[in-house]
Amino acid sequence: MYDKKNIAYVLTSLEAVEKIFIYTKDINSAEAFLKANDQLNFNACQTLLMVIGEETKKIESGLKDQFKEIPWKQIAGLRNRIAHDYRSLNPDISFDIIENYLPDLRRCLIEMVSLIDYPKEKLAKVVNTEYYKHLKYLIDG
Repeated sequence: MYDKKNIAYVLTSLEAVEKIFIYTKDINSAEAFLKANDQLNFNACQTLLMVIGEETKKIESGLKDQFKEIPWKQIAGLRNRIAHDYRSLNPDISFDIIENYLPDLRRCLIEMVSLIDYPKEKLAKVVNTEYYKHLKYLIDG
C-alpha cells in the first residue's frame, strides 16, 4: 500500500479527467472542440490538462511505476507546454490526447485509489464533496 498523501493527487487528477470528458462529451472533432462555446470548453480542458500534469508529478514514483504504460513524463511536459506556451497549443493534439490517452489514464488512476492506504470512510466523505462529486462511482461500486 502507498502513502495516503497520494490520494489528493490521484483524486484531483481523476476529477479533472472526468470533467474533461463532461466538457467534450458532445464534441466530435478538434475544430468543434476549439469553437465550442466561444472556446470555453477548449480553455477549460487546457486548464484541467495542466492540473493533471501538475498533480501527477506529485504522485509517488513507486506508485507511478506500477503503471509503466502511462507516459508520466509527457503528461508533465504537456503541463509545462500549456502553462508556458499557450499561444501555440494545437487543438488537434489536445483533442487526440482527450480521445486516445485520457481513458487509459483514467483506468490507472482508478486502480491507484485501491493501492493507496486511505480509509474507505474518509474516501466516502471526500467524494461526497462538491469538488469531487464526479467520483462517487469509487464508493458506489
